[in-house]
Order: sequence, then C-alpha cells, then structure tokens
Amino acid sequence: MAGRYELSDHSWSLIKDIVSPAQEMGRPRRDDRQVLNGIFWILCSGAKWRDLPERYGPWSTAYARFRQWRDDGTFDAVLARLQLKLREDGLMDLDTWMIDSTAVRATRAASGGGKKGGSDEPLDHALGRSRGGLTTKIHLVCDRHGWPLTFTLSPGQDADTCHFIPTMETIRLPGSVGRPRKRCRHIVADKGYDSDDLRRYCDRHRMKPIIAQRKMHRKPRPGLPRGFDKPKYRERNVIERGFGWLKELRRIATRYDKLARSFRAMVCLACIDRCLRADFSYKT
Repeated sequence: MAGRYELSDHSWSLIKDIVSPAQEMGRPRRDDRQVLNGIFWILCSGAKWRDLPERYGPWSTAYARFRQWRDDGTFDAVLARLQLKLREDGLMDLDTWMIDSTAVRATRAASGGGKKGGSDEPLDHALGRSRGGLTTKIHLVCDRHGWPLTFTLSPGQDADTCHFIPTMETIRLPGSVGRPRKRCRHIVADKGYDSDDLRRYCDRHRMKPIIAQRKMHRKPRPGLPRGFDKPKYRERNVIERGFGWLKELRRIATRYDKLARSFRAMVCLACIDRCLRADFSYKT
C-alpha cells in the first residue's frame, strides 16, 4: 500500500526540475517528492490533511507546500509540461475536442470561506445552490483520447453555455515550436451548449460545432441546418468517462475546500495524475 499513490522514478524525472529546483541557500527542504506523494494521497483518499500518514512527513509541511505550489503556478506548469510531452509523442488529438461539465457536491464546511482568498478568489468561491444543495461545476475540455486540455470552475447553478467561451479562451497548448495551440477543427458538445452565440463564436474561429439541437431549436435558423457528424458525436462518451475517472478521486467527487483556488488546484492535480497515466511505469 505504501506505493499506491506514489510517483514512479520515470514520472518524477519528467517534472522534477519544476517541482524541486536546485536549492542554493537556506535550510534544507523536506524531500519534495515525498511531500508531493503525500498530496496525491490526500487527493485520492479524500482524507483530512491532519490524517496524512507519517511516511509523507508532517501534515503541516504538506499543506504549506500545497499552498505554495498552488499560488506560484507550479501545478499549472507541471500540467503544461505533461501536455507538451503528450503532444510531442503524438498521443494528443489536435483536431477533435470535447467540452462538458459536471456538478460536484460541496460539504457544509466548504461554504465558510467568507472574504478569504485575495483578489484572485471569486466572491462566491465558485459555490452555488442547485437541487443538490451546495455545488460547484467543473467545465472541462479534453481531446478525442480523453487527455484534459483545460478546465474552469463555476457555481453549480450556472448554465453551461455561459462558460463555453471563457473555458475555450483559457486553452494554451504548448508546442516545441511556434505559438501555443488555441483552437481545434471540431468541437463536440451536448444539447446543453446549443446556442446561436456559441455557434457564431465557433464560426468566427473556424471550428465546426458538433452539437445536438434542442427540440425548441429545431426550426430553421440562420446558419442552420448544417451537417451533423453523428459518428463524431457518439465519441462524446470519452469526456463522460473522463468525468467518471476524475470522480474516483475523492477530493474531486466531493468538494471539501473553502477556496475555489484550492479546489482548482485539486482538479489540476487530478489532470496531472491523468496525464501521468500515459507513462506505463506509473504505479496505480
């Protein structure tokens, strides 16, 4: 059980220079790999920070390091590194992307953030009330193989169409040369994204929307009807399975974090863990 959530040597070698840069002065730090393994243990088990096993070091050190890496962009940099490797190895599809959202139930303790979090923290902490109580939505974009490309958070009651453009605008897929990739040729989504504004956005950026129409919208509209690619639409189960996998991680299945920034860091860690599974030496 000791190695269940831990990184393999090869996986650690891919991200070591980002997570654990050389220390030139000051007191020696606790081993960054050991601490990161402890953070992954929290992510997967859903336990409280104080329940962190002793083999990962003091829980306060792991929590402090989590906040440091959350705030200085380390987690984002690691995810970008792994996305670059997937792209260079030809494992990422740049033509067909998929977008969807899932609601995550938040505990009562998660609603006590108040005004904490600084200027980057949304006032509502990405918490809202819906039929399920306090919820947060994860808006995710993945490629045809299920590799996560980007995500955003919103209160649970927000409509999916309101967050399509903001989520797509955050995509910056790094490449070895040239500008980062921002657009795809086909974007696949369910009928919750059926919107004239959304389709016009896709036309403006030369993306073909493969989106099912709502019954109320089946009357002819400007720009419709357009060819609907059923085979590609059937592949949308990839993102549904991706959400199913993400919610196997208990810190994603239920939100315990008061701050949206902390929950976002947990989702980013889940995406990192997903990308590391491209490496068959990663221990599961």
